[in-house]
Amino acid sequence: MTYKNYEELPLVLSVEQLVAVLDIGKTTAYELLRCGEIQSIRVGHKIKIPKEAVISYLRICQS
Repeated sequence: MTYKNYEELPLVLSVEQLVAVLDIGKTTAYELLRCGEIQSIRVGHKIKIPKEAVISYLRICQS
């Protein structure tokens, strides 16, 4: 799915959605999560990324 603005993003994203939103590879996404550049939470075996963490990352990259 293509998102046109922040409001359209789901409250919590999967790694696959993060890859699509940032137009990056899966390896890069996992590296950003592993090093803490983008905050995430683990729910069972799944990694979830709060929408606010993605927005925060994008703001930091713009400055």
